[in-house]
Amino acid sequence: MSNGCDKLHKLFNLMERFIFPFDEKKIHSNGIYILFEKGECAHGADRIVRIGTHTGLDQLRSRLKQHFINENKDRSIFRKNIGRAILNKNKDPFLKQWEWDLTTREAKSTLGKKVCYQRQKEIEKNVTKYIQKNLSFIIIPIEKKEERLSLESKIISTVSLCKECGSSVKWLGLHSTKNKIRESGLWLVNELYKEPLEEKEFIALKNHAWLAIKSNEQVK
Repeated sequence: MSNGCDKLHKLFNLMERFIFPFDEKKIHSNGIYILFEKGECAHGADRIVRIGTHTGLDQLRSRLKQHFINENKDRSIFRKNIGRAILNKNKDPFLKQWEWDLTTREAKSTLGKKVCYQRQKEIEKNVTKYIQKNLSFIIIPIEKKEERLSLESKIISTVSLCKECGSSVKWLGLHSTKNKIRESGLWLVNELYKEPLEEKEFIALKNHAWLAIKSNEQVK
């Protein structure tokens, strides 16, 4: 899998990079996002630390906002995992409350009164600060939902199966409470170690990427 992962890193590192604050108008409505993190390197390039997409039509921009801007860890598992690592690193007992999911009416009724919302707000701001300061991303425009989900899964598997990729000793994810995050070096727990990209799928992915690169060059 190392060769496939190497090709992915080289391709994705050629693409236009977005950092916060980003121009929404330059973000496609549908596609896959690839995240990179400061201080993380692999295959002679910036290391991929997360791969993601969206299920709803035209919801890519909204998904990125949930990660980078909206301070609600129950609407972004990525934010929740960043918070887990920060709290665990600092041996902060608030980690127990951070784990609570308050999206349902029942949870709000049973747990809502126990939550220290002021403290939760402080952690949300710390998570936002970390993400906006350390994370960047590229976008691969893909309109069809089925293709997005299939390629997302296979990119994740290709990277997670690579024997040459690994986190730095300073990577925040090493403080995660999730074994899969610590072991894979990715801010992910799903779709790891499954079916990697086949050559024909990599070619399709590459075509999507090059269309985006050419489009960006024309705009410039």
